[in-house]
Amino acid sequence: MPPENPETLLTIQQRRERLSRLNTLRNEVSDVPQIGITVVGKTINVNGGDIPIRTYVPIPNESLGESVDQSFPLLVWYHGGGWALGDLESEELVCRAISLRKRLSVINVAYRLSPEFQFPVGLLDCYETTKWAASNILELKADPHKGFLVGGISAGGNFAAVISLLARDDPFFKTHPLTGQILQVPAVCMSSVYPDRWKDQLVSTEELAEAPVLTKWSIKQFIEQYGSPDPHDPRVSPLLAESHKGLPPAYLQICGMDPLRDEGIVYEKVLAENGVPTKIDIYPGLPHGFAGIIPHLKASQKWKDELAAGIDWLLGQGEEKKRDIST
Repeated sequence: MPPENPETLLTIQQRRERLSRLNTLRNEVSDVPQIGITVVGKTINVNGGDIPIRTYVPIPNESLGESVDQSFPLLVWYHGGGWALGDLESEELVCRAISLRKRLSVINVAYRLSPEFQFPVGLLDCYETTKWAASNILELKADPHKGFLVGGISAGGNFAAVISLLARDDPFFKTHPLTGQILQVPAVCMSSVYPDRWKDQLVSTEELAEAPVLTKWSIKQFIEQYGSPDPHDPRVSPLLAESHKGLPPAYLQICGMDPLRDEGIVYEKVLAENGVPTKIDIYPGLPHGFAGIIPHLKASQKWKDELAAGIDWLLGQGEEKKRDIST
């Protein structure tokens, strides 16, 4: 094994402080408007803990044909950070922009982090918050029949993929099933248990072991902090789920210079093979999470525009399914 990368010598607290400074700077210089939506921060008690959330609800706009009692599609969003980093500020701009520009009711979840809270605490925080959302649609001015999406980036993308699997098989979601999943640079399978069928296509972890932003060594550290859960558990490696049939449509955004690149590409193939509608956008030569780090890049704007188009596509899949049922 190559020498330990110095990056892994950073403590989790040092990483958290670095990310907090980055988020503060990015949010201060953002051009995302702070008007046109109602933003509310609160704490809910789920999974035996008090979980901070922030809700973003569009203010009805008559010029868009919206009435004062307008309801909106629902999106629950999970931030990234290797299950150990991040908070509500990490995805503030993403959630605000989606709510304002795409007219969705959005929930931003600050799940409990490792190593203080190890697997599956953070996952269950997000899952139970998603159930809370489905049970509080009046407060959120949401209509899950117009769309009920889950999404996230990196570790949050892992949560979105896993929660899509859990919700598919949970009677709770029979009334309000998930209608779409947004998977941005998701971690979907621990490299120690890559399936034999796909191993020759899962090479980015080694090829890009020292890529910018996310390295093989930092992934290893994050997994250890997460509690080194059983890598075969589909709640950790959703690629290994017994079946992917019946999952909601998936939109994926994948970075070309990312150790997790091939996991996302293969996961899209597996979903499509199982009859799940998919749409994927790939950003060649760009590192993990680049759009949040350097938001003014032309490619970052492309990422945002394609996320907006991906949301439209997911919502359209729900409308298409309704038409098929009605005919």
